[in-house]
Amino acid sequence: MTASLVARDLAGGYGHRTLFDGLDLTVAPGDVIGVVGANGAGKSTLLRLLAGIDQPQGGTITVSPSDAFVGWLPQEHERVEGETVAAYIARRTGCAAATRDMDAAAAALADPTPRDGIDPADAYSTALDRWLASGAADLDERLPVVLADLGLHLGDAPEDALMTALSGGQAARVGLAALLLSRFDIVLLDEPTNDLDLDGLERLEAFVRGLRGGVVLVSHDREFLARCVTRVLELDIAQGSNQVFGGGYEAYLEERATLRRHQREKYDEFADKKADLVSRARTQREWSSQGVRNAMRKAPDNDKIRRKAASESSEKQAQKVRQMESRIARLDEVEEPRKEWQLQFTIGSAPRSSSVVSTLSGAVIRQGSFTLGPVSLQVNAGERIGITGPNGAGKTTLLRALLGRRQPDQGTASLGASVQVGEIDQARSLLTGSQPLADAFEALVPEMASGEVRTLLAKFGLKADHVTRPVDELSPGERTRAGLALLQSRGVNLLVLDEPTNHLDLPAIEQLEEALESYEGTLLLVTHDRRMLDTVKTDRRWRVEAGQVTEL
Repeated sequence: MTASLVARDLAGGYGHRTLFDGLDLTVAPGDVIGVVGANGAGKSTLLRLLAGIDQPQGGTITVSPSDAFVGWLPQEHERVEGETVAAYIARRTGCAAATRDMDAAAAALADPTPRDGIDPADAYSTALDRWLASGAADLDERLPVVLADLGLHLGDAPEDALMTALSGGQAARVGLAALLLSRFDIVLLDEPTNDLDLDGLERLEAFVRGLRGGVVLVSHDREFLARCVTRVLELDIAQGSNQVFGGGYEAYLEERATLRRHQREKYDEFADKKADLVSRARTQREWSSQGVRNAMRKAPDNDKIRRKAASESSEKQAQKVRQMESRIARLDEVEEPRKEWQLQFTIGSAPRSSSVVSTLSGAVIRQGSFTLGPVSLQVNAGERIGITGPNGAGKTTLLRALLGRRQPDQGTASLGASVQVGEIDQARSLLTGSQPLADAFEALVPEMASGEVRTLLAKFGLKADHVTRPVDELSPGERTRAGLALLQSRGVNLLVLDEPTNHLDLPAIEQLEEALESYEGTLLLVTHDRRMLDTVKTDRRWRVEAGQVTEL
């Protein structure tokens, strides 16, 4: 079905807070619209509004035709206890809901009495059409084929595996499978690249580019945006504005830079002109006041002529002041561009560790049916090592062995002396639980006073309403920024980053790259972010695949 979506004068937010307003957006077949903006700008909120999950604060959203199948895939792979892979995919693709609606409509046929003015036969026909359009009819046949193609080998019947038993990478692959199996007329994707390996990213890109329907997606993967989007919608929370840019992601970056430069130049020109007029008006006032005082002081009491001349001169000066003030009032006011919040991030350094940071010698680690190794590696002080490989290949297991958190079943592993580890793990598990963020942070950094903790978190965009919330209620991006704040508060000489760009906004990713540029300690970086791999300098590259580690 050819479908389109039109948003007019849309306003969205939560509670009494409005994140964006006056937003106009048209999604036509073949459009791939990338939504960008800082964390908290309302990107996920917008997708929820377009999907009909939430109601807007203002404006309208129209889908044409009205029965078009709009699919929304949120950024977190929410795992329901006891839910199988097949049930998860049926829910994510909308097939489960379509099946329930059709079953309910079929049951209602037993009573031919119209309900709410709708004939049960018509309701069943509509539900059946929806069920067929969702792809539910042949989902069971298509599902095993797609799972096998994605390399998800989860036993004899992978569709029956429990979602809660999967690793982050496996869950990401199942999420990708749901997208590949979906038959939406309009697709709304929230951070679809998170946790995907390079093969998964390429499959996702091919899928998005091959869709005939419209797509609106939120992503912080710069390479993915550059390869896929045809237009960019920027939600600028600092300026309180939103704008659609045509021509793809790279064209957006250039146009935005030009636009901001012109805005700054226009404001600077206005400010300089206004300052000059104000200064001249001030000078005229001073001359006028000084002239009157001098005339009054020098003129004899009975010298009416000089008094009259002084009065006329004073009036002329006052007239010039009024003219100057009138010119100031007639100036077209130009609002100063507000500065965006920027993450000013540095990585706390510790004294140098031993010359050998970590060693694995003939190490073999077994986890169920998976085996890593035998691996023999040495990490030396100051080395910067980039680690890549497909999901499930053993990258995180390798990190745990190098850090001494998992002893090998065969061989040996040793961590050097005076090694101070700073880590952003893939699951962001350093900060979890029901404790308020400030309390959880203080427990990890007891040497910092409460006021210092709040000041530091504020520098990472985590203000008063964040630090009092339970950690588990924070967004993935907010938890990641809190993890970065931990790195700044502690002295480290071994920095371990496992998919650090997941859930970070674009400005924060660029700030992290800058911080890594100046970091002088040992670095182990696991990432599938292609631009980060190109930007961050590394001395060595390891590829982990099928439980083996190869030096590139």
